[in-house]
Amino acid sequence: MARRGIDHVVATEAAAWPVFAAGHLPVIGEWIALPVLHSAGAGPTDPLADQVLYPTAERLLARCDAVLRLPGDSTGADRDVAHARRRGLPVYHDVAQIPVLDRQAER
Repeated sequence: MARRGIDHVVATEAAAWPVFAAGHLPVIGEWIALPVLHSAGAGPTDPLADQVLYPTAERLLARCDAVLRLPGDSTGADRDVAHARRRGLPVYHDVAQIPVLDRQAER
């Protein structure tokens, strides 16, 4: 994965705790796609990556309730937003926009 891709993942992971603290389960596509690539003997710069990274994101979005689009240039993130909007999912641009869930009420 190029340095820029690593920076993107680090920035995205920084939002994981606030999302979790708001009662949601944060999921980043790379957390799923990279082990899939590694199990195939490939890495994020391997030609196989295009066959795993984007399809993983699309499969994941089929099960998500919303998308958090953080600032910065990212073709993949832009594709995720477009996919989410086609599905009618909310797209947030700041962690503060994400509604806080009352997990105690669910028990």
